[in-house]
Amino acid sequence: MRDTAVCLLAPNPGCRILLAALVLLCGLVNGADARTAPPGDSIAPMLEQVLPAVVNISTRTRIKIQRHPLLDDPFFRRFFDLNDEQRRERKQHSLGSGVIVNASKGYILTNHHVIEGADQITITLRDQRQFTAEVVGSDPEVDLALLHIEAEGLTALKIADSERLRVGDFVVAIGNPFGLGQTVTYGIVSALGRTGLGIEGYEDFIQTDASINPGNSGGPLVNMRGELTGINTAIVGPSGGNIGIGFAIPSSMARTIIEHLAEYGKVRRGQLGLVAQDLTPELARALGSQQRRGAVVAQVTQESAAAAAGLQPGDVIVALNERPVSGSGDLRNAIGLLRVGTRVRLDVLRKGRPLTLHAVIADPLETATAAGESSRHLAGAILGDIQDNHVLAGQVEGVQVLEVDQGSPAWSSGLRAGDIIVSINQQALQSVDDVAVAVKRNPDALLMNIRRGNGALFIVIR
Repeated sequence: MRDTAVCLLAPNPGCRILLAALVLLCGLVNGADARTAPPGDSIAPMLEQVLPAVVNISTRTRIKIQRHPLLDDPFFRRFFDLNDEQRRERKQHSLGSGVIVNASKGYILTNHHVIEGADQITITLRDQRQFTAEVVGSDPEVDLALLHIEAEGLTALKIADSERLRVGDFVVAIGNPFGLGQTVTYGIVSALGRTGLGIEGYEDFIQTDASINPGNSGGPLVNMRGELTGINTAIVGPSGGNIGIGFAIPSSMARTIIEHLAEYGKVRRGQLGLVAQDLTPELARALGSQQRRGAVVAQVTQESAAAAAGLQPGDVIVALNERPVSGSGDLRNAIGLLRVGTRVRLDVLRKGRPLTLHAVIADPLETATAAGESSRHLAGAILGDIQDNHVLAGQVEGVQVLEVDQGSPAWSSGLRAGDIIVSINQQALQSVDDVAVAVKRNPDALLMNIRRGNGALFIVIR
């Protein structure tokens, strides 16, 4: 293109003819014409059907402000006339987007991080009607939340099968960037199945170059038929700006999460009870397998669903319910979306020979322990073994916080669902039974080493 730019500056008519030929050739070879313009004359007719289903979301959150202990002294406050309790908190406002997925029930899908901790959620429709929404349920692991409003005359988007998406398909992102109001951007699917980004607990992102900016979170990514193919979630860019790398949660994953949230208010994830890793060419040769994609079973937990199914270390899982498994992340995502009690088919290679096994997804809470039995500081938390669908499974030892009741002592202490407690009072944990022993070292004060996502922190509870 540098040669073309130089040619533009030249007044020679012959050069202009050559330039026109080069531009046409570039368009045919690189798909430039198809890339820069949507198919047909306009996508406006499609957007007229889609935009009424897209909503703007504004939230208000009260955040307590830590202040000097002297400000809590009655004499000090009276002396300085500090009687305004509102000074102990501040209000934080944020903006996001959402999409109506069920008009009759008033269901709106958005990102969990858009409404996390919000005291008030306001939905603004395209016709400027406003409603206060309630949270039906949310799942921070996938970063999706389901909201409900009481409203008439809603328009919902049809949910497409994102498994049919291909790299190069045209897509449109719609949202509320920087609070500007409904904005439409256009691009293509840049990549599929993006994982290992450390953005969410479960990752299977659609990557797109359609412009996504702060405020687009929770908005829809639609195909040229006006169907929902993804929920815009994150971007990669300096200072939070768009550089053409955006990520959306696939609609097929979102559809399953919607069903869980609508029925239970949360996602009830099961587990097989195994640790898996990606099948590399070196591992394939060592295992005598011609397969190049799959998940290698590295460890099987005793008395688990995987053990009952007959899985062994060294087995290569190549398909789950006849759907190909490309790696350990793909297997973890698939298991994490299955309901407890679901019977699954596993296509396995054992020493190069094909084998079909069947397993029943187990409930991790069946072997879990209420942490409050070990310490009053941990009341409200449910602890269990690290689940095989957790991002740190097989990488660290400890116990996992499976659930935390909001407002409980464990919640107030800073524990959150998904945390891995590596040690308590400097004693390493390998199982739930170790918690009570570690607590006895100093029951009045707990020093906990926590792994959260890709980070680590210490929490002190007195």
